[in-house]
Amino acid sequence: MPHSPGARPPQRRRRVRRRTALAATVPLLLLTAAAQPPAPLGIGDRLFPYLGNPGYHVTDYDIALDYHRNDAPLDAVTTIDARATERLERFNLDFTRGTVRSVEVNGARAEFVPAGEDLVVTPARPVPRGTPFTVTVRHTSDPRGTKDGGWVTTKDGLVMANQADAAHRVFPGSDHPSEKADFTFRVRAPKGLMVVANGVATGRRTRGAVTTWTYRTRHPMATELAQVSIGRSVLVEATGPHGLRLRSVVPAGERERLAPWTARTAEQVTWLEGRIGRYPFENYGVLIAEATTGFELETQTLSLFEHDLFTKRSFPAWYIESVMVHELAHQWFGDSVTPRAWTDVWLNEGHATWYEAQYAELKGGRKLVDRMRRAYEFSDLMRADGGPPADLRAPAPGKKVSIFRPVVYDGSALVLYALRQKIGARAFDRLERVWVERYADATVSTADFTALASKVAHQDLSAFLHAWLHDPTTPPMPGHPDWKVTRKPA
Repeated sequence: MPHSPGARPPQRRRRVRRRTALAATVPLLLLTAAAQPPAPLGIGDRLFPYLGNPGYHVTDYDIALDYHRNDAPLDAVTTIDARATERLERFNLDFTRGTVRSVEVNGARAEFVPAGEDLVVTPARPVPRGTPFTVTVRHTSDPRGTKDGGWVTTKDGLVMANQADAAHRVFPGSDHPSEKADFTFRVRAPKGLMVVANGVATGRRTRGAVTTWTYRTRHPMATELAQVSIGRSVLVEATGPHGLRLRSVVPAGERERLAPWTARTAEQVTWLEGRIGRYPFENYGVLIAEATTGFELETQTLSLFEHDLFTKRSFPAWYIESVMVHELAHQWFGDSVTPRAWTDVWLNEGHATWYEAQYAELKGGRKLVDRMRRAYEFSDLMRADGGPPADLRAPAPGKKVSIFRPVVYDGSALVLYALRQKIGARAFDRLERVWVERYADATVSTADFTALASKVAHQDLSAFLHAWLHDPTTPPMPGHPDWKVTRKPA
């Protein structure tokens, strides 16, 4: 999630692959695709209808990038392993902001043509239903003019910010959170630069003036959570609870200045593990970039932060730490347990805001109940602005991240507060732990959460949660009959 500290003033392992079609029209699209002109397709996400692609599921990405400088296109080869769910005479990849030089399917040259932000591929031979296949795309990846996401230019290199609709501005694939896959990154860069990516380092080789860095994820990942950092950085390594490897990336020359912040990660991991269970991945760290994004982002195992968050004096320490916990909490809620559709994003942001607020109470004395009372007061206005938490309004034209309105954050955390008031703190705490354990590495829906909450609480919560998640007006808050909503603009 893009999380902007400026949006809120400081005074307040089991591998499971779950995928479901998001639209009943997908089979019809597949049957008629060969007879239609090339066109962008999607899997039916209401908020981003052209994300993802019907007819196949991706299992692996191997992304090779050749970096020259941060104002020039990278040369790239993206290899995709997938499995066909239908007979494919033609299929789409999400991709834009790059020049495609060639496409191969199972080693044979394929025809391709752009269509909107898709690349329509016609293999030399149709891919039979139920069979694995490999797509190799030779292309460029252009970081220039990417105000709408994807590559972000830093003072001395690049980082990625792919949420919510931007990974296909970096590499081709199926750019939807329901399409989690394994990733390998192979990045060539001048040897004076450091490259860090999601997962664990599996190789580093220098030949002449160029170093090739290789990273591999150990858990499946959504495309919007991919991260590659290239620049004059240093790696700050430490050990967290139960031997967890911590690796933070900071600008060269800033290690000592930023050390008080990177040193707090171990304590934050320990605090969250005490509430929701063991950290779900192989490592964790903060990536502090000298760039202006307007938000912080939970890229998997390596959360992205703006340098100014830690170096300007605009925010008190408790607030900065609570933002760090917000992105860390996303490693459980959003990264490990991933929304099946973008309308389920409240499951990510509501939970991350919930633990952010608890940490702000611990470190800054900002009481959770006061924040929730204020959120309740303005809840109807948040719903009018952005839609109910699980029925969000579509993004504004040309502003992909505009789905991240206040209702996604405090409005969604308010739903969790109402649920805890309804079922009690003990049942709620158990629900949180069971949720992240049962659905680790999986994709989930709001219906999954409702079903599990009902099971853990031993009561049918369908009507209760439906009202809180879908109604245009805010239901009464259990235990707080005196709480009132306002009709006046904030």
